Amino acid sequence: MAITSANQLELLQTAEAVAREKMIDPALVVEAMEESLARAAKSRYGSEMDIRVEIDRKTGRAKFTRVRTVVADDALENYQAEMTVEQAKQFLDDPKVGDAFVEEVPPVEMGRIAAQSAKQVILQKVREAERDRQFEEFKDRVGTIINGVVKREEYGNVIVDVGRGEAILRRNEKIGREAYRPNDRVRCYIKDVRREQRGPQIFLSRTDPQFMAELFKMEVPEIYDGIIEIKAVARDPGSRAKIAVISYDSSIDPVGACVGMRGSRVQAVVNELQGEKIDIIPWNEDQATFLVNALQPAEVSKVVIDEDAQRIEVVVPEEQLSLAIGRRGQNVRLASQLTGLDIDIMTEAEDSERRQKEFEERTKLFVDTLDLDEFFAQLLVSEGFTNLEEVAYVDLDELLVIDGVDEDTAAELQARARDVIEAQTKAALDKARELGVEDSLIAFEGLTPQMVLALAEDDVKSLEDFATCADWELAGGWTTVKGERVKDEGILEKFDVSLEEAQHMVMTARVMLGWVDPTELETDADDSEIDGDDEEAEA
Repeated sequence: MAITSANQLELLQTAEAVAREKMIDPALVVEAMEESLARAAKSRYGSEMDIRVEIDRKTGRAKFTRVRTVVADDALENYQAEMTVEQAKQFLDDPKVGDAFVEEVPPVEMGRIAAQSAKQVILQKVREAERDRQFEEFKDRVGTIINGVVKREEYGNVIVDVGRGEAILRRNEKIGREAYRPNDRVRCYIKDVRREQRGPQIFLSRTDPQFMAELFKMEVPEIYDGIIEIKAVARDPGSRAKIAVISYDSSIDPVGACVGMRGSRVQAVVNELQGEKIDIIPWNEDQATFLVNALQPAEVSKVVIDEDAQRIEVVVPEEQLSLAIGRRGQNVRLASQLTGLDIDIMTEAEDSERRQKEFEERTKLFVDTLDLDEFFAQLLVSEGFTNLEEVAYVDLDELLVIDGVDEDTAAELQARARDVIEAQTKAALDKARELGVEDSLIAFEGLTPQMVLALAEDDVKSLEDFATCADWELAGGWTTVKGERVKDEGILEKFDVSLEEAQHMVMTARVMLGWVDPTELETDADDSEIDGDDEEAEA
């Protein structure tokens, strides 16, 4: 087939038809045709030639040209597409490096193979343009709900027609054992939109917690208007969910508004989620109160929060234990997701047993170290004393409130405690020196002899060793591994050294060794303050 013998307007008509069908710019289709014709021409004239094709946007005439670029003598590599300045003088007046000589060449006869190749180029370009258009259209719709029609199912994944493109609902994003047939209507949450070389690039979900939040936003006008806010969502898709809400209007009950008249609003969401049971919980700034609400319908006796470890202990009556944990741990797991805390649940009997054990351990400490009888040691523990330092250095008046303790007895108690502490300190220092600890570490401000001994037992024996430690290695911390929080034991954790204190000591050691310029630290601190001020101003 020769281009010249074809109806020249047919090219433009074809381009417009393809563009209309794929909903892309006709100019992109014409550019694809130009590239495909140029590739076919190169196969006829030679792949080393720089052949270009330009299609007239009005007449449809395809113009084939050969371009030769002027290069320096020593840069000439491709004789078919380049020429020297001297050679260019035959065609150009006063040629310079970088100039181009363009000459028109006869149109090519397109055989079957060339035509097939041109078709593939056009299809590829159109496909890329279509995907770019689809990405641009949907990239700002992430986090919203979309209605679509099921086209087909592939290996458990559902391909959904979303109007101007296809999306995929993966098998692990479906609720339970949901099954769809072609032409079924489905409502999904747009979880992600990203550029992909092949296959769908719009990823849907029906199990994402935000899918339920968006459904409530559609059903509850107060949430859409911002009067009620969804603060947290936790789901076990297809089974049970918890959602925490707060109202910024004191006259509106957030739970009642989400439930609706006779449960109409929440029921609409439940029906969409295949009967998933939903607990609507009032959100509270107080973590303990919020957790008590989150563990409903179980009743809670006591809550103990460890803010550093982001853990929480909940004490419940014996008969409420199974209700608090839920079937297969579902209730406590959802409450943990909702609050962002690790939750340990124990019965009142277990809590009492633990407290009794702590009481006995502290009593034994005072009996063994201060040479007290058991009754007197129990009096100390009952008054809240937990270690020798508290007894040794507390104000005398706090000891005098204990029944049967006068000034002489209190002074004797403190003297004994100080003597024991001094003996323990000397023993720790002697053992640390035996292990080879250097004086620079012993003299470091902020480290007690007991801390130095703990460091030495972990092979940290010099100021240089100490300066190479990370703050979490000293203070301990928590690491999330496969969705579970794992405890990292710190060398100085038993001495109640915080992460900030550990970081300060390590940086001080590095400054003393000359590893860090103190002025840089001051600059960083000033920058942090400025950033903080900027954030406050923006707020």
